[in-house]
Amino acid sequence: MLEAPSSLSPSRVEAFTTCPMAFRFASIEHLPEQPSVHSTKGSLVHRALELLFVNPPARRTRADAEAALHRAIDEFAAELAALHAGDGFCADAWSLIESYLAMEDPGQVRAIGVELRLAAPAGDLELRGIIDRLDLDDDGELIVTDYKTGRPPWPNRELRSLGAVHFYAFLCEQVLGRLPKAIRLVYLRDGVTITAHPSPQSVRFVTTKAHAVWRAIEQACATDGFEPHPSSLCSGCGFQRWCPAFGGDPSRAAAELLVPA
Repeated sequence: MLEAPSSLSPSRVEAFTTCPMAFRFASIEHLPEQPSVHSTKGSLVHRALELLFVNPPARRTRADAEAALHRAIDEFAAELAALHAGDGFCADAWSLIESYLAMEDPGQVRAIGVELRLAAPAGDLELRGIIDRLDLDDDGELIVTDYKTGRPPWPNRELRSLGAVHFYAFLCEQVLGRLPKAIRLVYLRDGVTITAHPSPQSVRFVTTKAHAVWRAIEQACATDGFEPHPSSLCSGCGFQRWCPAFGGDPSRAAAELLVPA
């Protein structure tokens, strides 16, 4: 019998619903994941934007954004070396930040929090998440912004993509005592922003879905019922060698990782 985690985040909810087997490896057994080009680029760009927004508004110019990216590249030096990521990788990361600078003037943004970690109880379950950026608009209302370095979703998948951000709206209401006026997904590569306005109903749905996913995780832990869901995402999964969908044995994963190379 496996032990279920004591908390859920938007990424964990998404991971379990996408592939329960990969969720088991990452969140139950805590197996190390090899960095990928896409995940590392996303983390690098997020870090550069975080460094930009800890500056006062007057120091959020294009030159400041370039300096923030260079500092982030220095911080990620080991990961970039492991991926053999060179000038092309860094140039593409800069193109994502350039796209952001074309979408809005960071000097005009009233950011009150970046990489903001929030957690709140929902019954006997803790929900937690990290908000990329929390702003105040001209009326003093909260705005949640979530950066995305991938492509925008197809129209029929927009509601699912906003699920994580509604999760953040719940956390703002519980921790800060205020429901955000708007939640925004900012797709840097395409220069597209998807905006939704949370309501008491959408926030209640967050806890309903989280508890449903939690019960499914508990059941899977009790019965070892984590099933693989093969998809196009498998090509970038670092757990293929132990996945039954690829002829692997999940029970051998932890033991094999303990054997020195």
